[in-house]
Amino acid sequence: MNPEVNAELANGVLVVTISRPGKMNAITNEMYAALADAVERANVDDEVRALLIQADGDTFTAGNDLAEFARQAQGDIPQERHVSRFLRNLANATVPVVAAVQGKAVGIGTTMLLHCDYVLLSEEAQLMTPFVNLALVPEAASSYLLPLRIGHVRAFEMFALGEPVSAESAVAWGIANRLMPAAELHAEGRRIAGKIATRPYGSLTATKRLMRDAERLVAQMDQESTVFVDRLASAEAKEAFLAFAEKRRPDFTKIAR
Repeated sequence: MNPEVNAELANGVLVVTISRPGKMNAITNEMYAALADAVERANVDDEVRALLIQADGDTFTAGNDLAEFARQAQGDIPQERHVSRFLRNLANATVPVVAAVQGKAVGIGTTMLLHCDYVLLSEEAQLMTPFVNLALVPEAASSYLLPLRIGHVRAFEMFALGEPVSAESAVAWGIANRLMPAAELHAEGRRIAGKIATRPYGSLTATKRLMRDAERLVAQMDQESTVFVDRLASAEAKEAFLAFAEKRRPDFTKIAR
């Protein structure tokens, strides 16, 4: 297991903790590999009856490590993008998935929540999907799931503007179940996951399968991934990541349509 992704099994709950707080829990390719392995373990290990995803520090995750994105925009593509394996495993997960989210949840920090079955947010949490700001496109089948969940106009606003959505709005819109004080978040996440783990597992997984079309979600992910890789190689993406490196605002107006 990657030291920046910890997994602990207790009382039927596999608790997976993103632990790179010094970098706002930005997720690297190696961390995605560890997350993918954890979800896979949850699906095949008979001792696991619920999966809880949480994070250390003040931020759930700043999303994908932007330094890696910048290298990929320059053509340095890893042999395997483990984010794809992580997202496919989430889409195909049979085990119930709980998330406990504090602070900012950026990019995949928000889109992964659409694959969770129960989501707790700290009261100061903010959800952000700034893909277009980086000249990219949404992933994790969020281009399908988010409009389905909150409607086209709200989803388009989240994608096109990339501005933070408050925890209160996220609950009101149906992205999350409820709010918690940050100090109580992890304990409540474990309590909820533990409660779910006591329910009839066969009935829970059958219910989850009926509620989700995993094949449809994976097909959407494949479509998004193709466009995503193309966008990474675009002039707009190069400008976005160059501006990030130079600590300035990007200027997309001079790039031809």
